[in-house]
Amino acid sequence: MAETVDELTITYEEDGIETVKELDKEILTKGAWSTVLFRYQDWNRSKEEYGPDKYSIRRYQKRNGQYQQKSKFNISSKDQAEKIIAALEKWIK
Repeated sequence: MAETVDELTITYEEDGIETVKELDKEILTKGAWSTVLFRYQDWNRSKEEYGPDKYSIRRYQKRNGQYQQKSKFNISSKDQAEKIIAALEKWIK
């Protein structure tokens, strides 16, 4: 478990293989409730290579000095990410 928001990661290893590789992250909010946007790739076992970039927005709550994931939303493709960006830009302007 992470004690600081900077320590939070999406990286996951199974049987010695990094099945989720974190490429980047942006901390959107810090505090007792923190929000982090991750850019990552999943390991494709059959092809033995990493797949396309994916994105995940995750909310964490700090309790007893440790961050615990409370919710997540996975953006599964570049196309979906672009649609989310377009909608947000329309609403914000």
